[in-house]
Amino acid sequence: MIFSLQMFSVGPAFKGIKMIPPGIHFVFYSSSSRDGKEFSPITGFFVDAGPSQAIVRKWDHQEERLTKVSEEEEERYAQAIRNLEFDRYLGPYNLSQYATWKQLSNYITKDIVEKIEPVGGEITVIYESSILKGGPKTSMEKALDEQLKTSKFKVTSIEQSTGQRCYYTSIPRIIKRKGMSGQELTSMNLDKTQLLESILSKEYGGSEELLLGELQFSFVAFLMGQSLEAFMQWKSLVSLLLGCTDAPFRTRSHLFTKFVKVIYQQLKYGLQRDSSNPEVGAPALLDDSWLSADSFLHLLCKDFFALVEEASVVDGDLLLWTRKLKELLQNSLGWEFQKKSALDGIYFEDDDEYAPVVEMLDESHEENMAA
Repeated sequence: MIFSLQMFSVGPAFKGIKMIPPGIHFVFYSSSSRDGKEFSPITGFFVDAGPSQAIVRKWDHQEERLTKVSEEEEERYAQAIRNLEFDRYLGPYNLSQYATWKQLSNYITKDIVEKIEPVGGEITVIYESSILKGGPKTSMEKALDEQLKTSKFKVTSIEQSTGQRCYYTSIPRIIKRKGMSGQELTSMNLDKTQLLESILSKEYGGSEELLLGELQFSFVAFLMGQSLEAFMQWKSLVSLLLGCTDAPFRTRSHLFTKFVKVIYQQLKYGLQRDSSNPEVGAPALLDDSWLSADSFLHLLCKDFFALVEEASVVDGDLLLWTRKLKELLQNSLGWEFQKKSALDGIYFEDDDEYAPVVEMLDESHEENMAA
């Protein structure tokens, strides 16, 4: 079992975790064979831990999964916990990983979890086999498809169709609108600023934090819960934001600074390699095809980095974090991002006279630019 980046090997005496910091956490687990060589598909769920609250789940040996208990039973266990009857069986929460978890989840709130999580709260690829229709394509999908075939926990077609999937915001890949000329549609698809503004208004009530919260929710469910559906949503949101060419400099400079910080922390964690603890860092989901130089992320980042670094006026924090993200990908993956100037065929150093003008923007300035 892993609780917000902390792994607990469950033995006969293990009864749970104590001293959990208040706030949102993600619990995910997988059962193994007796020899420890085979594992079931990961199942995860978000919890909102309140001060002195007891969150109770019971292990179902037949289905090999954690299940909720009745309110009466939960209160009975909670009272026993308060009386310290289980104290010697509870492992302490290690605060050393808490700062990293907060960097990955600081925009995830209880409202976001309740809005997106599936019926019952369980996030697992077991409910996502329909995504693999037509056959798995990447090594990631092939590995998960094999796990589904050998899993003891079988899902019926009725269960697949009755809402055991997350309620992610719909992000159209291509914009199509009646009455618009081909040139206008091409322009809108090249710069997704209008689409971003429309989605922020209609789906998030204008809240940038809700969008960033869903981005973090999908990343956690993807990287830790090994959810294909979550990966697809994370990819859609990243593609939407990295596909904007006007918003980062005019209407949404602060959003893009926060966005780049978010994916910087996500990729910094996701690209870690820890041989002593294989559960920390990139799991099977981060396969070679996802990290290759012709992946969607490399292509989008290359254009976005050039856009920011070549801008005549750019917010200083946005430029700083964009360069940090670029450096992370260069050092971790060996990706190359050639920096072009506005003049054909000429390249300049950062301190050259053609380097962008850095301007610190405040909220009022952004509003005036948007008006």
